[in-house]
Amino acid sequence: MKTKQETIHTIGFSLVSKLNIQLWFRLVGTFIMLNVVFLAASAVTLGVLGERQAALAVRQLEAHGLPALAESAWLSSQGLEIKPLDEPSQGILLPGELQRIFPAETRTARRLVRLPHDEEVPLFNVLDNLQYQLDLEVDGLPVAIIIHFSSAIWVLKTVFLVLLVWQLVTAIRTLASRAELIRRVLKPISDLARQTQTLSREQRPLSIAEMQALAGTLDEIDAARLDTRLDVEGTQDELKGLATAINSLLDRINESYRLQARFVSDASHELRTPIAVIQGYVNLLDRWGKHDPEALQESIDALKEEAANMKELVEKLLFLARGDNQTMQVHLEHFDLADLAETLYRETEMIDGGHEFSLEAEPAPVRADQGLVKQACRILIDNAIKYTPAGGRIRLMVSSGEEHVRFTVQDSGIGIPAEDLPHIFERFYRADDSRARATGGTGLGLSIAKWIAERHGGHLEVLSREDFGTKISLVLPRSEPQLEVVPGIGD
Repeated sequence: MKTKQETIHTIGFSLVSKLNIQLWFRLVGTFIMLNVVFLAASAVTLGVLGERQAALAVRQLEAHGLPALAESAWLSSQGLEIKPLDEPSQGILLPGELQRIFPAETRTARRLVRLPHDEEVPLFNVLDNLQYQLDLEVDGLPVAIIIHFSSAIWVLKTVFLVLLVWQLVTAIRTLASRAELIRRVLKPISDLARQTQTLSREQRPLSIAEMQALAGTLDEIDAARLDTRLDVEGTQDELKGLATAINSLLDRINESYRLQARFVSDASHELRTPIAVIQGYVNLLDRWGKHDPEALQESIDALKEEAANMKELVEKLLFLARGDNQTMQVHLEHFDLADLAETLYRETEMIDGGHEFSLEAEPAPVRADQGLVKQACRILIDNAIKYTPAGGRIRLMVSSGEEHVRFTVQDSGIGIPAEDLPHIFERFYRADDSRARATGGTGLGLSIAKWIAERHGGHLEVLSREDFGTKISLVLPRSEPQLEVVPGIGD
Protein backbone atom coordinates (compact mmCIF):
# COMPACT_ATOMS: atom_id res chain seq x y z
CA MET A 1 0.00 0.00 0.00
CA LYS A 2 1.27 3.50 -0.84
CA THR A 3 2.27 5.84 1.96
CA LYS A 4 0.76 9.31 2.33
CA GLN A 5 3.93 10.86 0.93
CA GLU A 6 3.84 8.62 -2.15
CA THR A 7 0.13 9.26 -2.70
CA ILE A 8 0.45 13.05 -2.47
CA HIS A 9 3.55 13.05 -4.68
CA THR A 10 1.68 10.95 -7.26
CA ILE A 11 -1.27 13.37 -7.20
CA GLY A 12 1.04 16.38 -7.69
CA PHE A 13 2.97 14.75 -10.50
CA SER A 14 -0.27 13.69 -12.23
CA LEU A 15 -1.65 17.24 -12.02
CA VAL A 16 1.47 18.92 -13.43
CA SER A 17 1.94 16.32 -16.17
CA LYS A 18 -1.68 16.64 -17.24
CA LEU A 19 -1.46 20.43 -17.44
CA ASN A 20 1.87 20.22 -19.26
CA ILE A 21 0.51 17.85 -21.93
CA GLN A 22 -2.67 19.88 -22.45
CA LEU A 23 -0.77 23.15 -22.79
CA TRP A 24 1.67 21.59 -25.26
CA PHE A 25 -1.07 20.10 -27.43
CA ARG A 26 -2.92 23.41 -27.43
CA LEU A 27 0.23 25.20 -28.62
CA VAL A 28 0.80 22.60 -31.37
CA GLY A 29 -2.85 22.92 -32.40
CA THR A 30 -2.46 26.69 -32.67
CA PHE A 31 0.62 26.27 -34.89
CA ILE A 32 -1.15 23.74 -37.13
CA MET A 33 -4.18 26.01 -37.51
CA LEU A 34 -1.97 29.00 -38.29
CA ASN A 35 -0.08 27.02 -40.97
CA VAL A 36 -3.30 25.70 -42.49
CA VAL A 37 -4.75 29.22 -42.70
CA PHE A 38 -1.54 30.50 -44.30
CA LEU A 39 -1.47 27.66 -46.88
CA ALA A 40 -5.15 28.16 -47.69
CA ALA A 41 -4.65 31.91 -48.14
CA SER A 42 -1.62 31.23 -50.35
CA ALA A 43 -3.63 28.83 -52.54
CA VAL A 44 -6.45 31.36 -52.94
CA THR A 45 -3.93 34.08 -53.80
CA LEU A 46 -2.31 31.93 -56.49
CA GLY A 47 -5.73 31.05 -57.91
CA VAL A 48 -6.77 34.70 -58.16
CA LEU A 49 -3.44 35.64 -59.77
CA GLY A 50 -3.78 32.80 -62.27
CA GLU A 51 -7.32 33.75 -63.31
CA ARG A 52 -6.35 37.38 -63.81
CA GLN A 53 -3.31 36.46 -65.88
CA ALA A 54 -5.37 34.06 -68.01
CA ALA A 55 -8.06 36.67 -68.68
CA LEU A 56 -5.36 39.17 -69.70
CA ALA A 57 -3.82 36.57 -72.04
CA VAL A 58 -7.20 35.94 -73.72
CA ARG A 59 -7.67 39.65 -74.38
CA GLN A 60 -4.17 39.92 -75.87
CA LEU A 61 -4.78 36.80 -77.97
CA GLU A 62 -8.03 38.22 -79.36
CA ALA A 63 -6.31 41.49 -80.21
CA HIS A 64 -3.08 40.22 -81.80
CA GLY A 65 -3.59 36.55 -82.69
CA LEU A 66 -1.48 33.58 -81.63
CA PRO A 67 1.40 33.89 -84.16
CA ALA A 68 2.13 37.54 -83.37
CA LEU A 69 1.71 37.05 -79.63
CA ALA A 70 3.97 33.97 -79.57
CA GLU A 71 6.85 35.97 -81.10
CA SER A 72 6.59 38.81 -78.56
CA ALA A 73 8.49 38.97 -75.26
CA TRP A 74 5.33 39.91 -73.39
CA LEU A 75 4.38 36.29 -72.57
CA SER A 76 7.63 35.43 -70.79
CA SER A 77 7.61 38.73 -68.89
CA GLN A 78 4.16 37.87 -67.52
CA GLY A 79 5.05 34.26 -66.67
CA LEU A 80 2.67 32.98 -69.38
CA GLU A 81 2.81 30.31 -72.04
CA ILE A 82 0.24 29.87 -74.85
CA LYS A 83 0.19 26.94 -77.25
CA PRO A 84 -2.34 25.28 -79.59
CA LEU A 85 -4.35 22.48 -78.00
CA ASP A 86 -3.78 19.37 -80.17
CA GLU A 87 -5.60 16.81 -78.02
CA PRO A 88 -8.80 16.74 -75.93
CA SER A 89 -8.50 18.66 -72.66
CA GLN A 90 -8.11 16.70 -69.42
CA GLY A 91 -9.12 19.67 -67.29
CA ILE A 92 -12.21 20.11 -65.12
CA LEU A 93 -15.18 22.17 -66.34
CA LEU A 94 -16.66 24.24 -63.52
CA PRO A 95 -20.43 24.11 -62.83
CA GLY A 96 -22.52 26.90 -64.32
CA GLU A 97 -23.30 28.64 -61.01
CA LEU A 98 -19.64 28.62 -60.00
CA GLN A 99 -18.54 30.06 -63.35
CA ARG A 100 -20.20 33.39 -62.52
CA ILE A 101 -17.47 34.37 -60.06
CA PHE A 102 -14.72 33.95 -62.69
CA PRO A 103 -13.72 36.46 -65.40
CA ALA A 104 -15.94 36.40 -68.50
CA GLU A 105 -12.99 35.56 -70.75
CA THR A 106 -12.24 32.27 -68.96
CA ARG A 107 -15.58 31.06 -67.58
CA THR A 108 -15.96 28.17 -70.05
CA ALA A 109 -12.35 27.00 -69.77
CA ARG A 110 -11.31 23.61 -68.49
CA ARG A 111 -8.81 23.93 -65.66
CA LEU A 112 -6.08 21.73 -64.27
CA VAL A 113 -3.07 22.15 -61.98
CA ARG A 114 0.19 20.50 -63.01
CA LEU A 115 3.44 19.95 -61.14
CA PRO A 116 6.14 18.76 -63.59
CA HIS A 117 8.59 16.65 -61.59
CA ASP A 118 12.32 16.74 -62.06
CA GLU A 119 14.34 14.28 -59.97
CA GLU A 120 17.33 16.64 -59.93
CA VAL A 121 15.33 19.49 -58.37
CA PRO A 122 15.69 19.73 -54.54
CA LEU A 123 12.54 19.02 -52.55
CA PHE A 124 12.36 22.61 -51.29
CA ASN A 125 12.17 23.88 -54.90
CA VAL A 126 9.63 21.38 -56.27
CA LEU A 127 6.74 23.85 -56.00
CA ASP A 128 8.64 26.39 -58.12
CA ASN A 129 7.46 24.45 -61.20
CA LEU A 130 3.75 24.67 -60.29
CA GLN A 131 1.61 25.44 -63.36
CA TYR A 132 -2.04 26.47 -63.72
CA GLN A 133 -3.47 25.53 -67.15
CA LEU A 134 -6.71 26.69 -68.77
CA ASP A 135 -7.90 25.00 -71.99
CA LEU A 136 -10.42 27.02 -74.05
CA GLU A 137 -11.26 28.28 -77.52
CA VAL A 138 -10.30 31.81 -78.60
CA ASP A 139 -11.80 32.93 -81.94
CA GLY A 140 -12.49 29.27 -82.76
CA LEU A 141 -8.89 28.15 -82.06
CA PRO A 142 -8.38 25.64 -79.18
CA VAL A 143 -5.47 26.87 -77.06
CA ALA A 144 -3.85 26.04 -73.71
CA ILE A 145 -2.90 28.99 -71.50
CA ILE A 146 -0.28 28.02 -68.91
CA ILE A 147 0.55 30.30 -65.96
CA HIS A 148 3.90 29.84 -64.14
CA PHE A 149 3.93 30.84 -60.44
CA SER A 150 7.67 30.70 -59.73
CA SER A 151 8.06 34.35 -58.58
CA ALA A 152 4.95 34.39 -56.39
CA ILE A 153 5.80 31.01 -54.84
CA TRP A 154 9.31 32.26 -53.95
CA VAL A 155 7.80 35.10 -51.91
CA LEU A 156 5.27 32.79 -50.22
CA LYS A 157 7.99 30.24 -49.34
CA THR A 158 10.11 32.97 -47.77
CA VAL A 159 7.23 34.15 -45.61
CA PHE A 160 6.34 30.56 -44.64
CA LEU A 161 9.96 29.86 -43.67
CA VAL A 162 9.97 32.88 -41.34
CA LEU A 163 6.70 31.65 -39.84
CA LEU A 164 8.19 28.20 -39.19
CA VAL A 165 11.30 29.72 -37.54
CA TRP A 166 9.09 31.70 -35.17
CA GLN A 167 7.09 28.55 -34.34
CA LEU A 168 10.29 26.62 -33.63
CA VAL A 169 11.53 29.35 -31.28
CA THR A 170 8.22 29.38 -29.41
CA ALA A 171 8.14 25.57 -29.17
CA ILE A 172 11.69 25.41 -27.75
CA ARG A 173 10.86 28.12 -25.25
CA THR A 174 7.69 26.30 -24.19
CA LEU A 175 9.48 22.97 -23.73
CA ALA A 176 12.15 24.58 -21.59
CA SER A 177 9.65 26.45 -19.42
CA ARG A 178 7.45 23.37 -18.94
CA ALA A 179 10.40 21.18 -17.89
CA GLU A 180 11.50 23.80 -15.38
CA LEU A 181 7.91 24.08 -14.12
CA ILE A 182 7.72 20.36 -13.32
CA ARG A 183 11.01 20.47 -11.40
CA ARG A 184 9.96 23.50 -9.37
CA VAL A 185 6.43 22.26 -8.69
CA LEU A 186 7.25 18.75 -7.46
CA LYS A 187 9.85 19.91 -4.90
CA PRO A 188 7.48 21.88 -2.62
CA ILE A 189 4.84 19.14 -2.94
CA SER A 190 7.36 16.51 -1.83
CA ASP A 191 8.50 18.73 1.05
CA LEU A 192 4.90 19.25 2.17
CA ALA A 193 4.22 15.53 1.95
CA ARG A 194 7.20 14.77 4.21
CA GLN A 195 6.05 17.38 6.71
CA THR A 196 2.62 15.78 7.00
CA GLN A 197 4.24 12.62 8.40
CA THR A 198 5.65 14.59 11.32
CA LEU A 199 2.25 15.88 12.47
CA SER A 200 0.71 14.71 15.72
CA ARG A 201 -0.26 11.01 15.85
CA GLU A 202 -3.28 11.90 18.01
CA GLN A 203 -5.22 13.28 15.06
CA ARG A 204 -7.59 10.85 13.38
CA PRO A 205 -6.25 9.12 10.22
CA LEU A 206 -7.17 10.38 6.78
CA SER A 207 -10.39 8.86 5.57
CA ILE A 208 -10.74 7.27 2.15
CA ALA A 209 -13.59 9.67 1.35
CA GLU A 210 -11.40 12.73 2.03
CA MET A 211 -8.57 11.43 -0.14
CA GLN A 212 -11.03 10.63 -2.93
CA ALA A 213 -12.55 14.11 -2.68
CA LEU A 214 -9.09 15.72 -2.95
CA ALA A 215 -8.08 13.49 -5.86
CA GLY A 216 -11.43 14.12 -7.59
CA THR A 217 -10.97 17.89 -7.40
CA LEU A 218 -7.45 17.63 -8.81
CA ASP A 219 -8.68 15.40 -11.63
CA GLU A 220 -11.27 18.01 -12.67
CA ILE A 221 -8.59 20.66 -13.19
CA ASP A 222 -7.31 21.08 -16.75
CA ALA A 223 -6.03 23.88 -18.98
CA ALA A 224 -9.57 25.09 -19.60
CA ARG A 225 -10.45 25.18 -15.87
CA LEU A 226 -7.37 26.61 -14.20
CA ASP A 227 -9.65 28.74 -12.00
CA THR A 228 -10.75 25.64 -10.03
CA ARG A 229 -9.42 25.59 -6.46
CA LEU A 230 -9.30 23.09 -3.60
CA ASP A 231 -11.60 23.66 -0.60
CA VAL A 232 -9.15 24.56 2.17
CA GLU A 233 -11.75 25.03 4.93
CA GLY A 234 -13.29 21.60 4.38
CA THR A 235 -9.92 19.82 4.29
CA GLN A 236 -8.45 17.91 7.25
CA ASP A 237 -5.61 19.68 9.08
CA GLU A 238 -3.00 17.31 7.70
CA LEU A 239 -3.84 18.39 4.13
CA LYS A 240 -4.65 22.08 4.65
CA GLY A 241 -1.05 23.11 4.06
CA LEU A 242 -0.84 20.95 0.94
CA ALA A 243 -4.18 22.26 -0.39
CA THR A 244 -3.07 25.85 0.18
CA ALA A 245 0.23 25.19 -1.62
CA ILE A 246 -1.59 23.57 -4.57
CA ASN A 247 -4.00 26.51 -4.80
CA SER A 248 -1.08 28.92 -4.82
CA LEU A 249 0.60 26.78 -7.48
CA LEU A 250 -2.55 26.88 -9.62
CA ASP A 251 -2.62 30.67 -9.31
CA ARG A 252 0.92 30.86 -10.70
CA ILE A 253 0.19 28.32 -13.46
CA ASN A 254 -2.95 30.23 -14.45
CA GLU A 255 -1.02 33.50 -14.69
CA SER A 256 1.80 31.83 -16.64
CA TYR A 257 -0.71 30.30 -19.04
CA ARG A 258 -2.43 33.66 -19.53
CA LEU A 259 0.87 35.38 -20.32
CA GLN A 260 1.89 32.58 -22.70
CA ALA A 261 -1.43 32.74 -24.57
CA ARG A 262 -1.05 36.51 -24.89
CA PHE A 263 2.56 36.07 -26.07
CA VAL A 264 1.53 33.64 -28.84
CA SER A 265 -1.38 35.86 -29.87
CA ASP A 266 0.74 39.02 -29.98
CA ALA A 267 3.57 37.30 -31.87
CA SER A 268 1.05 36.02 -34.44
CA HIS A 269 -0.33 39.54 -34.79
CA GLU A 270 3.13 41.03 -35.27
CA LEU A 271 3.88 38.56 -38.07
CA ARG A 272 0.43 38.87 -39.67
CA THR A 273 0.88 42.56 -40.51
CA PRO A 274 4.15 42.29 -42.53
CA ILE A 275 2.80 39.19 -44.28
CA ALA A 276 -0.28 41.15 -45.38
CA VAL A 277 1.90 44.05 -46.59
CA ILE A 278 4.15 41.71 -48.57
CA GLN A 279 1.14 40.02 -50.14
CA GLY A 280 -0.36 43.39 -51.07
CA TYR A 281 2.76 44.58 -52.85
CA VAL A 282 3.14 41.24 -54.64
CA ASN A 283 -0.40 41.68 -55.98
CA LEU A 284 0.47 45.24 -57.00
CA LEU A 285 3.52 44.03 -58.93
CA ASP A 286 1.55 41.27 -60.55
CA ARG A 287 -1.22 43.57 -61.79
CA TRP A 288 0.73 46.42 -63.30
CA GLY A 289 3.72 47.31 -61.18
CA LYS A 290 6.30 45.45 -63.29
CA HIS A 291 5.98 48.03 -66.07
CA ASP A 292 5.85 51.09 -63.82
CA PRO A 293 9.38 51.96 -62.56
CA GLU A 294 8.05 54.10 -59.71
CA ALA A 295 5.63 51.42 -58.48
CA LEU A 296 8.33 48.76 -58.91
CA GLN A 297 10.84 50.69 -56.78
CA GLU A 298 8.18 51.43 -54.14
CA SER A 299 7.29 47.73 -53.94
CA ILE A 300 10.93 46.65 -53.68
CA ASP A 301 11.59 49.18 -50.88
CA ALA A 302 8.47 48.08 -48.99
CA LEU A 303 9.33 44.38 -49.32
CA LYS A 304 12.89 45.00 -48.09
CA GLU A 305 11.60 47.01 -45.12
CA GLU A 306 9.04 44.37 -44.11
CA ALA A 307 11.61 41.58 -44.48
CA ALA A 308 14.00 43.55 -42.25
CA ASN A 309 11.23 44.06 -39.66
CA MET A 310 10.43 40.35 -39.63
CA LYS A 311 14.14 39.50 -39.31
CA GLU A 312 14.47 41.90 -36.35
CA LEU A 313 11.41 40.38 -34.69
CA VAL A 314 12.68 36.81 -35.12
CA GLU A 315 16.14 37.79 -33.79
CA LYS A 316 14.55 39.33 -30.69
CA LEU A 317 12.44 36.22 -30.15
CA LEU A 318 15.56 34.06 -30.48
CA PHE A 319 17.40 36.28 -27.98
CA LEU A 320 14.60 35.94 -25.41
CA ALA A 321 14.31 32.19 -26.07
CA ARG A 322 18.04 31.71 -25.44
CA GLY A 323 17.75 33.85 -22.33
CA ASP A 324 14.80 31.85 -20.98
CA ASN A 325 16.59 28.62 -21.80
CA GLN A 326 19.78 29.75 -20.01
CA THR A 327 21.90 29.21 -23.14
CA MET A 328 22.97 32.82 -23.69
CA GLN A 329 26.75 33.18 -23.50
CA VAL A 330 27.88 36.03 -21.20
CA HIS A 331 31.52 37.12 -21.39
CA LEU A 332 32.45 39.21 -18.35
CA GLU A 333 35.19 41.84 -18.50
CA HIS A 334 36.17 45.01 -16.63
CA PHE A 335 35.43 48.29 -18.43
CA ASP A 336 34.36 51.86 -17.71
CA LEU A 337 30.67 52.54 -18.36
CA ALA A 338 31.56 56.19 -19.04
CA ASP A 339 33.72 55.17 -22.02
CA LEU A 340 30.85 53.08 -23.40
CA ALA A 341 28.48 56.04 -22.96
CA GLU A 342 30.91 58.29 -24.85
CA THR A 343 30.93 55.83 -27.76
CA LEU A 344 27.12 55.64 -27.80
CA TYR A 345 26.87 59.43 -27.65
CA ARG A 346 29.09 59.89 -30.71
CA GLU A 347 27.28 57.18 -32.67
CA THR A 348 23.84 58.56 -31.83
CA GLU A 349 24.76 62.13 -32.75
CA MET A 350 26.09 60.89 -36.08
CA ILE A 351 22.98 58.93 -37.10
CA ASP A 352 20.25 61.15 -35.59
CA GLY A 353 20.29 64.85 -36.35
CA GLY A 354 16.71 65.52 -35.30
CA HIS A 355 17.29 65.78 -31.55
CA GLU A 356 19.57 67.65 -29.18
CA PHE A 357 21.86 65.26 -27.29
CA SER A 358 24.08 65.88 -24.26
CA LEU A 359 26.38 63.66 -22.20
CA GLU A 360 27.34 63.91 -18.52
CA ALA A 361 29.61 61.07 -17.38
CA GLU A 362 31.92 60.20 -14.52
CA PRO A 363 34.12 57.12 -14.12
CA ALA A 364 31.91 54.07 -13.46
CA PRO A 365 33.82 50.74 -13.37
CA VAL A 366 31.79 47.57 -13.98
CA ARG A 367 32.42 43.90 -14.70
CA ALA A 368 29.94 42.81 -17.35
CA ASP A 369 29.47 41.68 -20.93
CA GLN A 370 30.23 44.88 -22.82
CA GLY A 371 28.29 43.79 -25.91
CA LEU A 372 25.11 43.01 -23.96
CA VAL A 373 25.36 46.17 -21.86
CA LYS A 374 25.79 48.24 -25.04
CA GLN A 375 22.72 46.54 -26.49
CA ALA A 376 20.65 47.41 -23.41
CA CYS A 377 21.85 51.03 -23.45
CA ARG A 378 21.11 51.29 -27.17
CA ILE A 379 17.54 50.07 -26.51
CA LEU A 380 17.00 52.83 -23.94
CA ILE A 381 18.38 55.47 -26.33
CA ASP A 382 16.29 54.21 -29.28
CA ASN A 383 13.13 54.36 -27.17
CA ALA A 384 13.92 57.95 -26.21
CA ILE A 385 14.44 58.87 -29.87
CA LYS A 386 11.20 57.17 -30.97
CA TYR A 387 9.00 58.90 -28.42
CA THR A 388 10.61 62.34 -28.39
CA PRO A 389 9.38 64.86 -30.99
CA ALA A 390 11.92 66.35 -33.41
CA GLY A 391 13.96 69.09 -31.76
CA GLY A 392 13.50 67.58 -28.29
CA ARG A 393 16.34 67.14 -25.83
CA ILE A 394 17.81 63.76 -24.80
CA ARG A 395 20.36 63.59 -21.97
CA LEU A 396 22.75 60.69 -21.43
CA MET A 397 24.18 60.46 -17.91
CA VAL A 398 26.59 58.08 -16.19
CA SER A 399 26.92 58.23 -12.40
CA SER A 400 28.69 56.08 -9.85
CA GLY A 401 27.92 55.25 -6.23
CA GLU A 402 29.58 53.08 -3.62
CA GLU A 403 27.81 49.89 -4.73
CA HIS A 404 26.14 50.65 -8.06
CA VAL A 405 26.67 52.57 -11.30
CA ARG A 406 23.91 54.05 -13.45
CA PHE A 407 23.48 54.70 -17.16
CA THR A 408 20.52 57.08 -17.44
CA VAL A 409 18.60 58.31 -20.47
CA GLN A 410 16.31 61.29 -19.88
CA ASP A 411 14.09 62.67 -22.66
CA SER A 412 11.48 65.38 -23.12
CA GLY A 413 9.09 63.13 -25.03
CA ILE A 414 5.47 62.03 -24.70
CA GLY A 415 6.01 60.08 -21.46
CA ILE A 416 4.24 56.94 -20.24
CA PRO A 417 0.76 56.93 -18.63
CA ALA A 418 0.83 55.93 -14.95
CA GLU A 419 -1.45 52.91 -15.51
CA ASP A 420 0.96 51.51 -18.12
CA LEU A 421 4.18 51.79 -16.10
CA PRO A 422 3.81 48.40 -14.29
CA HIS A 423 3.52 46.60 -17.65
CA ILE A 424 6.21 48.19 -19.84
CA PHE A 425 8.64 45.28 -19.33
CA GLU A 426 6.09 42.66 -20.44
CA ARG A 427 6.80 41.15 -23.84
CA PHE A 428 4.88 42.72 -26.74
CA TYR A 429 3.33 45.30 -24.42
CA ARG A 430 2.92 48.76 -25.94
CA ALA A 431 1.39 51.64 -23.98
CA ASP A 432 -0.24 53.03 -27.12
CA ASP A 433 -0.72 50.74 -30.12
CA SER A 434 -1.25 53.61 -32.56
CA ARG A 435 1.96 55.35 -31.55
CA ALA A 436 3.81 52.01 -31.54
CA ARG A 437 2.75 51.31 -35.11
CA ALA A 438 3.92 54.75 -36.15
CA THR A 439 7.37 54.18 -34.64
CA GLY A 440 7.68 50.54 -35.69
CA GLY A 441 8.12 49.13 -32.19
CA THR A 442 7.49 45.47 -31.32
CA GLY A 443 7.29 45.75 -27.53
CA LEU A 444 10.32 43.47 -26.96
CA GLY A 445 13.12 46.01 -26.46
CA LEU A 446 12.56 46.73 -22.78
CA SER A 447 12.05 43.01 -22.07
CA ILE A 448 15.50 42.35 -23.54
CA ALA A 449 17.04 45.25 -21.60
CA LYS A 450 15.46 43.97 -18.36
CA TRP A 451 16.86 40.46 -18.97
CA ILE A 452 20.35 41.87 -19.59
CA ALA A 453 20.21 43.98 -16.42
CA GLU A 454 19.03 41.09 -14.24
CA ARG A 455 21.57 38.70 -15.81
CA HIS A 456 24.30 41.04 -14.50
CA GLY A 457 22.74 41.39 -11.04
CA GLY A 458 21.23 44.79 -11.81
CA HIS A 459 17.84 46.27 -12.61
CA LEU A 460 16.06 49.07 -14.46
CA GLU A 461 14.55 52.16 -12.83
CA VAL A 462 11.84 54.18 -14.59
CA LEU A 463 10.42 57.59 -13.78
CA SER A 464 7.94 59.01 -16.28
CA ARG A 465 5.24 61.63 -16.55
CA GLU A 466 2.85 61.85 -19.47
CA ASP A 467 3.53 64.77 -21.87
CA PHE A 468 6.59 65.70 -19.79
CA GLY A 469 9.19 63.02 -20.45
CA THR A 470 10.77 59.79 -19.25
CA LYS A 471 13.87 59.03 -17.23
CA ILE A 472 15.08 55.42 -17.30
CA SER A 473 18.26 54.05 -15.73
CA LEU A 474 20.24 50.85 -16.18
CA VAL A 475 21.65 50.05 -12.72
CA LEU A 476 24.60 47.63 -12.46
CA PRO A 477 26.87 46.55 -9.56
CA ARG A 478 30.03 48.61 -9.30
CA SER A 479 33.18 46.52 -9.71
CA GLU A 480 36.72 47.83 -9.50
CA PRO A 481 39.32 45.85 -11.52
CA GLN A 482 41.57 43.72 -9.30
CA LEU A 483 45.25 44.72 -9.28
CA GLU A 484 47.60 41.83 -9.96
CA VAL A 485 50.38 41.34 -7.40
CA VAL A 486 53.68 40.53 -9.11
CA PRO A 487 56.00 38.42 -6.89
CA GLY A 488 59.27 40.13 -5.96
CA ILE A 489 58.01 43.70 -6.28
CA GLY A 490 57.80 45.58 -3.05
CA ASP A 491 59.20 42.64 -0.99
